Amino acid sequence: MQPAKMLPMRLPRLLLASALAFATSLGFAQRSAQIPIIIDTDIGDDVDDAFAIDLALASPELKILGISSAWGDTALRARMLDRMLCETGREDIPVHTGIPTESNANFSQAPWAKAGIERPHGDAVTFLLEQIKAHPNEVTLLALGPLTNIGAAIDRDPATFRKLKRVVLMGGSIHRGYGGANAPAEPEYNIDRDPKSAQKLFRSGVPIFMLPLDSTQIKFDETRRSALASISTPMTDALQVLIAEWSRGSHATTPTLFDAVAAAYAIEPNTCAMTPLHVEVDDKGMTLATQGSPNAQACLAPQEQSFFGFFMPRLLGQHLVGSRACLVRPTR
Repeated sequence: MQPAKMLPMRLPRLLLASALAFATSLGFAQRSAQIPIIIDTDIGDDVDDAFAIDLALASPELKILGISSAWGDTALRARMLDRMLCETGREDIPVHTGIPTESNANFSQAPWAKAGIERPHGDAVTFLLEQIKAHPNEVTLLALGPLTNIGAAIDRDPATFRKLKRVVLMGGSIHRGYGGANAPAEPEYNIDRDPKSAQKLFRSGVPIFMLPLDSTQIKFDETRRSALASISTPMTDALQVLIAEWSRGSHATTPTLFDAVAAAYAIEPNTCAMTPLHVEVDDKGMTLATQGSPNAQACLAPQEQSFFGFFMPRLLGQHLVGSRACLVRPTR
């Protein structure tokens, strides 16, 4: 095996070649019909949300109608989203604040979020329902956090919610829990923070495409971190800082790309093969595959080669450049 310090010299060349191929197809993708999508995220605790958002921003197949913050300090999460969109030149995408809750999770990227300019935001639940009404049976909802906003939307207007085209969900644990491949199923964070809202979603009748722990524990390993470090764009530079803040807060070095796996599937279904299941959520947050007609499709095994073949060229190939006025000016 080559020393780690030699890896960045070879891998980035291969990835950049793929990135150039992706760039040449950009015009065609932009002319094709885009997928209307809304992203609901608890960005700022783990760093996988940031990877997922950046993948979405780098994917011309998507028409991002808006992004909403979920769980915990949703106002600060919205502020973090504002900064990400500002620095990548995507201030055309509206940000909406979700329902605030108590949270014992560590908001590891709060320093970066607080340095962004504070802006006004609308209500996430209202925005979601309005967009479904405006685009009936067309909108994909990419759910990357606890499902409180989604449960509230179902409570407020279940008929409108059923007009979503689909929900792509990072959540649940069917056969595998956190840890090694043989770890037994257990309550997964996004589901067990608000199991009642998860129950409402699985009973809503909306098509659900589920990326559980079984398939999403893909590591952003040292080789790929080195490839990221070899590129400097506003997006990759921000990711480097966010990884560092997460690492200090979690005392870990290797991110797990849970949410990015779900985002990849929302764009390119070939990244994760699905199995039809009937899923019930119990009051402890377990997602149980039971007898009955399928109410969800679930990807039950990690498909690293397909995922990274799609993910890395986009992560390293985009060159979005935003405004210089993204940060709070220091007071004298």
